[in-house]
Amino acid sequence: MKKKLLEMRNITKDFSGVKALDHVNLVVQEGEIHALVGENGAGKSTLMNILSGIYAYGTYEGDIIYDGKICEFHDIKESTKVGIVIIHQELALIPYLTIAENVYLGNECSHHGLINWDETYRRTEQLMKRVGLHENSETAIKDIGVGKQQLVEIVKALSKNARLLILDEPTAALNDDDAEHLLDLLLELKQEGLTAIIITHKLNEVMKVADKITVLRDGSTIETIDPAKETVTPDRIVAGMVGRSLKDYYPKRTPHIGEVMFEIRDWTAYAPNVADKKIVDNVNLTVRRGEIVGIAGLMGAGRTELAMSVFGRSYGTKISGHLYKDGKELNLKTVSDAIRAGIAYVTEDRKQAGLILTDDVLHNISLASLNKISKHGVVDTNAEISAAQDYTKRMNIKVSSISQLTGKLSGGNQQKVVLSKWIMTDPDLLILDEPTRGIDVGAKYEIYCIINDLIAQGKSVLMISSEMPELLGMADRIYVMNEGRIVGQMDAAEATQNKIMNCILQAKETA
Repeated sequence: MKKKLLEMRNITKDFSGVKALDHVNLVVQEGEIHALVGENGAGKSTLMNILSGIYAYGTYEGDIIYDGKICEFHDIKESTKVGIVIIHQELALIPYLTIAENVYLGNECSHHGLINWDETYRRTEQLMKRVGLHENSETAIKDIGVGKQQLVEIVKALSKNARLLILDEPTAALNDDDAEHLLDLLLELKQEGLTAIIITHKLNEVMKVADKITVLRDGSTIETIDPAKETVTPDRIVAGMVGRSLKDYYPKRTPHIGEVMFEIRDWTAYAPNVADKKIVDNVNLTVRRGEIVGIAGLMGAGRTELAMSVFGRSYGTKISGHLYKDGKELNLKTVSDAIRAGIAYVTEDRKQAGLILTDDVLHNISLASLNKISKHGVVDTNAEISAAQDYTKRMNIKVSSISQLTGKLSGGNQQKVVLSKWIMTDPDLLILDEPTRGIDVGAKYEIYCIINDLIAQGKSVLMISSEMPELLGMADRIYVMNEGRIVGQMDAAEATQNKIMNCILQAKETA
């Protein structure tokens, strides 16, 4: 029988009278990987913030029993001291500092106030070997990829003698290879005695690594599933998360595809910071009216760069080529030009580029459509409020009111606000860049339904996604990109993950 390392008992937490957690219970055994799953807003991150001391003792009700002792953490330093370390979804690394400097920041190898750099680099390199990170410890964080940055966060945790590691969406920004490497590493660290709690929406990851699965829904503990005692399937987990079975992850749609509405011809763009580096290389692409066109590719394939360069030249230099809408050539020099032409772009980075998190839902929804609700340069406040309320209702955005700060919403609801902002511009072509990144299966399904509703209205969608099942489930046609070029095209009906990957690999061999 494994020793009980952590018990969170009857944890209750309110935010301004709204109950975020209601008598939540969690038990984690020593040396296990425990998955915490639930829809956005279920309370997963709130629970972990209580455990790590971010929400201090006294701001919640209930008990934390760690290693047999009742703990009262007043800040994150106190939880770290006993070996509880949290790694947030947004990595807390300083780009211009080295790997070693980041690892020991705030936890310096020092004597009488002087940092021992030799010791710092030696210890860092030892820990880096342990996680399979083969960089120089003096390399700046900005010079390594996101996958390696995630490993640096784990190195940082190990440097603090972590016994319980909390990972919040650790693979959200990683490609498939980096995600696989990270999960394998977690399994190796488990063999070494490390205990982990992992928050993730990716059920395949849960199936791969989790010894136990605790399901939260609406701030309450629903159940803890033990794969050793019952057969666990994604459907089984989803039923606990959303309170119902999602028979089809992708809602059914009968395509009614018309003529070519949008065309990209001979499109080329160069990197803004690297001389003579092509990021988009002679791309040709068409989108028909009432069609969802997917763009598949590995991270760095140039998909986002293509979308942004098309959307009013918002990224890239020395851009050349032609854009056509309904047979007429477009000259889109700015984002405003693109919006007026009936094109909208939903960014992959909702927190940094898609929303103003410090502003309310009302202003975020109307931000791209102020011309529609203004007269002589003055915003019609009543029209703005009416539109925001309408979209909040239509998109099923869970808010206390349209005056609620957008930064206080769950990831899924933030994504719906971004979608509302751009749908309000009434686009003919909606470019969606990773539209369901970091959100749960229930919210994903709702967003897929929204996309299908737009298509039913005769709109067109260009969808970039790193989740191949998503493209296969939603798209009518799929283009494959690699190193800035289109290397394949296929109907979704005949496409498979293997075919798409073969397209990419063959392109790499001939490059």
